[in-house]
Amino acid sequence: MSGSPRRSAQSRPGGRGRSRVGWKAVFLGLAAIAIVAGVAWALLGSKLLIVKSVRVTGTGPTVSQAQVLAAARVPAGLPLIRVNTSAVAHRVSGITQVQSAQVSRAWPSTIVISVRLRTPVFAVSVPGGYALVDAFGVDLRRAARRPPGLPLLELAAGTGDVAGPGVTPSLPSLRGSPLTRAAAAVLHELPPRIARQVRVVEAATASEVSLRLANSEVIVWGDTSRPAEKAKELTLLMRTHARRYDVSAPGTAVTQG
Repeated sequence: MSGSPRRSAQSRPGGRGRSRVGWKAVFLGLAAIAIVAGVAWALLGSKLLIVKSVRVTGTGPTVSQAQVLAAARVPAGLPLIRVNTSAVAHRVSGITQVQSAQVSRAWPSTIVISVRLRTPVFAVSVPGGYALVDAFGVDLRRAARRPPGLPLLELAAGTGDVAGPGVTPSLPSLRGSPLTRAAAAVLHELPPRIARQVRVVEAATASEVSLRLANSEVIVWGDTSRPAEKAKELTLLMRTHARRYDVSAPGTAVTQG
């Protein structure tokens, strides 16, 4: 019994389809490799995406753009992708007056350095004048006279910080001091109208902060917890025109004098 000859695998309808799919996959794979190679060349080898300029923002009278550029040390002509932005930020943050720095790439050819400068928060009495320090206790500069509106910082004796009026402070230990940070936090949380009247901030410990105003009134603030409640109660209590306001325990605040 005779029959029709068998079809070969190549003559089957699905054979040519699979062949086309295979060549298509190979083509797409080669195209992807070419694209990756092209991108790698553009980023690492091309003269198009290299550092041609460095832009600095956030500088001021205490730190110039030239100082930031000198600390950043970003070489011109380096492929933008190879700039270690974290290392650049770390070097710029090493400038005493710089609190923080952020570094980013602005394609195709610019590095952007944004700095945040430290600002004096307290004056600390030292021989010959005052050291102006920020909220982290960093000694920013010296002044013969205390700048108007800048409170005097007095920390407890025996803490390794400032020993109070008439005693030379140990300024290196102020940097990162919990007492300095607590004093700055309290000053920041005060209602602005009251903060402008503060002349002295005293901290026996980080949980015992008090403030002396221009009219000699005293505010016992305590620790840095529950600042909104303390500020609200203080505002109400000061309507009594007392000499001493204790808001260290919100809900049981008291006045004297």
